[in-house]
Amino acid sequence: MNTRLQVEHPVTEALTGLDLVAEQLRIADGAPLALTQAEVRLNGHAIECRINAEDPSRGFFPSPGTIERFSWPEGVRMDTGFRTGSVVTPFYDSLVAKLIVQADDRDAAIEAMDDALAATAIDGIQTTLPLHRALVNAAAFREVAHYTTFIEAEPEAWNLS
Repeated sequence: MNTRLQVEHPVTEALTGLDLVAEQLRIADGAPLALTQAEVRLNGHAIECRINAEDPSRGFFPSPGTIERFSWPEGVRMDTGFRTGSVVTPFYDSLVAKLIVQADDRDAAIEAMDDALAATAIDGIQTTLPLHRALVNAAAFREVAHYTTFIEAEPEAWNLS
């Protein structure tokens, strides 16, 4: 397993239309690459939010429990193994889902993600949904002035308490 593929492939797939996991399996089976790098075309902009069973307002404290309701809007990609009634245990990674949107440009992708986050419901456990919503609406993110330690350095931009 290429761990970078595991983490990043939905955004690349949204932008290229390529199924990278299928391509990886084909190559592992001895097939050549289906196309060259020069043949890969990008289309628009994509954003992924990794929704975790954690409480950002409490230092990202884990939030195991039963998901009482899990719904999301049509037209977005939601990679998840959880559903309403699923139990999130404290024993594994806290990742509940990856929400991916794609649009013609960055601003439209941000709006699509904000809409998708607003229309997604995960009840019964605390999640990072409110954090993601605050971050996509943070001026620093919208102005491309955010950075890798933004969450730690500027908690006032997303403070949920």
